[in-house]
Amino acid sequence: MAGFPFRCALIIGSGPGISGSLARRFSKIGVQVGLAARDVEKLKPLAEETGATAFAADASQPEQVAKLFLDMEHQVAEPDIVIYNASSRVHGPLASVDPAAVEKAISITTFGAFLAAQQAAKRMEPKGRGAIFFTGASAGMKGFAQSAAFAMGKFGLRGLAQSAARELGPKGIHVAHFNIDGGVRSARRPDPSDQPDSTLDPDAIAQTYLDVLAQPRSAWSHEIDLRPWTERF
Repeated sequence: MAGFPFRCALIIGSGPGISGSLARRFSKIGVQVGLAARDVEKLKPLAEETGATAFAADASQPEQVAKLFLDMEHQVAEPDIVIYNASSRVHGPLASVDPAAVEKAISITTFGAFLAAQQAAKRMEPKGRGAIFFTGASAGMKGFAQSAAFAMGKFGLRGLAQSAARELGPKGIHVAHFNIDGGVRSARRPDPSDQPDSTLDPDAIAQTYLDVLAQPRSAWSHEIDLRPWTERF
């Protein structure tokens, strides 16, 4: 992409969906890519396909996130794009859901995002440029029954994004939150034959991320809603 202002991306919470589409898009335009997940084995096919470097890291652990950024710098380059996709869901009634599971889910979805943003900010602030993007969900706009942990996590993520955007934007760092408001298409979740394009195409989502990355700073987007055309809201 001519004039694309970034050279290296770190995608945390990587998998075959949105992260996979992002890695392919970045690779095609010459952006170096690092992929991070707790299970590094599942990243091998995507890393081989895109030329990305895979890293094992638990995003909820401060020392592992700090090491991830150092490893990224040593093995690839210092990222000027950081995308946080990691999240965790726990379903169950408030009266009986496991508190430890809820704590872990919030730690991954929200605390891990803070840790990633902190490491990114430390590196981007001195340079006066960079981008930190957070992948949100419908749950960050409305809490659903028996999904308190996911709602708390995604509401917290959205709050972090708003705070970081106000703090870091004037320092030249583009912070944006993407509300993925609908089901993301996959091999396990194809469109119904009678409802084409009724799920979110991960390639289309990835293209929107790249479009936002290319925005001039005089007109930055900070919160973007993405939903299929059939969605009622």
